[in-house]
Amino acid sequence: MFEEMRSRRAARRITSGDGRPLKRFRWWQLPYRSLFYLRLPDGDDGQALYAVDVKRGQDQTSGEAEADLYLDGRHHARSKLPAAFPVPGGTVEVRLSSFGLRRCHYVTAQGTAEHLLVPDSASAEGRRARLDQAHPTLSRVIGIVSLTVLVVALVLLAAQLAERLTEVPPVAERVGAFTSPVRLSFWGNTVLTLVTLTASTERALRLRYSRLFDGAAG
Repeated sequence: MFEEMRSRRAARRITSGDGRPLKRFRWWQLPYRSLFYLRLPDGDDGQALYAVDVKRGQDQTSGEAEADLYLDGRHHARSKLPAAFPVPGGTVEVRLSSFGLRRCHYVTAQGTAEHLLVPDSASAEGRRARLDQAHPTLSRVIGIVSLTVLVVALVLLAAQLAERLTEVPPVAERVGAFTSPVRLSFWGNTVLTLVTLTASTERALRLRYSRLFDGAAG
């Protein structure tokens, strides 16, 4: 029942496309554009090429964020985000995070399997995927470093919040005062923020998302 309600809401967010051609990905669009592809059988012993075009940095909670679906190079549909485009055999789900794409997956109609769409080779996600293919060990190290940065940032943030919270007299009387073992200066917090944003952005290029770590960073 919940899935049916969610499907109906997603369907109401979709409008028909205008048939305009899909524009090629340009290098200057790296900071803000994501483009993914999906090939599916077209029912006539051929294949149809779907493309999802979405701008990163949109506020998904505003009700104005949108994603576009193209079919064989022509604008097929548009949807408010989060989007669930119906395609043969399932749906294409698109969802943003604060740092990029959180989801761009093909989910089968039975919900038993899901597949990440293939990023355009010129996009930031495509370049990150090529690095993973060409240098898997380096890619794995970068991923571990990104996750480690987020874990450390979360621990430091929790310690600072706990210290400030226990400075409130009624709280201090009840649980006692807490002193953070690490005190960061203004510049230290600034550097930590920048490093955390970089780590979350790197994870978004791989469509990795954790509500605890990436959500806290956002």
